[in-house]
Order: sequence, then C-alpha cells, then structure tokens
Amino acid sequence: MPKTTSAQRKRAPRLGARIHAAVLEEARRAGLLDGDTSEHVSFRAPSALVEAAKREAGITSTTELGMVALALLAQSDPVADFLHRTAGRLGPDHDLDTGSH
Repeated sequence: MPKTTSAQRKRAPRLGARIHAAVLEEARRAGLLDGDTSEHVSFRAPSALVEAAKREAGITSTTELGMVALALLAQSDPVADFLHRTAGRLGPDHDLDTGSH
C-alpha cells in the first residue's frame, strides 16, 4: 500500500471538508435538512469502523459523521444515474479497446 505524504495528509481534511460541505448543501437544497433535528438515531458499531470512517473523512465529531453519511445515502449518485441513463448508447462508430487481442 502506498504511503501518504504529510502534504497529502494536510490536504485531505480540507478537501474532505469541502466535499462534506457540498454534500450537506445538496441535502439542504433537496429539503432534507429542513425543520428541527427531532429524529434520534442511535446504534452500536465497532469502534474501529467509526474511527476509520472519521479518519478517512477528516471528521472528528460522531454526529457530523452520521449527518454526512446519511446525506450521502439519502441522495442519488450522479455518476451512477448517468451510467444508468446512458447504458448502451455509445453508438455504432465507437470502438472499445477491451485489451484482448
């Protein structure tokens, strides 16, 4: 596994923070964050999983981690949507190089 440099580690949280902000903003625009926070969500998870998710996301708060995770799950994946919409539409002139000769 390749090692990450200190510059990469310093950049990751800032990039992660921007991505999380965009995810939450998209959820806000979709009306998913309207109203008060009255729904209580509680579950048990392995601490290694929670800590790894926080570390990967650059998040320290379990509440923020839960909000970002729910916002990601509540919205469709634009790449998956595009692939689904365009499946089989490359056209007759398109040649895919499959690597087999």
